[in-house]
Amino acid sequence: MSEEQKVWSGTPSQVINFSTFIICGLFFWMVFPLFIMLWKWLEVKGTKYELTNERLTTRSGVLSKQTDELELYRVKDYKIEHPFLLRIFSLGNIRLETSDRSSPVIMIKAIPDAEELGQKVRRYVEERRDSKRVREVDYE
Repeated sequence: MSEEQKVWSGTPSQVINFSTFIICGLFFWMVFPLFIMLWKWLEVKGTKYELTNERLTTRSGVLSKQTDELELYRVKDYKIEHPFLLRIFSLGNIRLETSDRSSPVIMIKAIPDAEELGQKVRRYVEERRDSKRVREVDYE
């Protein structure tokens, strides 16, 4: 049996807070928006993604931390999204649809080289399915 190996790790870009930063920046003189900006910055800064050849781990939180692990063989489908603002900065989102009941949809937000990471996810999903002899079946 092969050992679990880290393939990729990253964090979302602060670009996802762009509109919040603009609006709060306009009202900075009220002081309260500065706290909103700080909180939003900390939320993004506190989010970490780690992809191994077996699972995707998402760690998030500012004061309390939450860890969500997704076994890759549970991924049913993936979609790469490039909203306009993210395209300007060469970033993208990866949306994973899974058979996991607690997390049916996982978003990896605002990362560079989303297409490359999407291909890695696809390759490791297939490898995990083959090693576990698991197949995804849809009933309609």
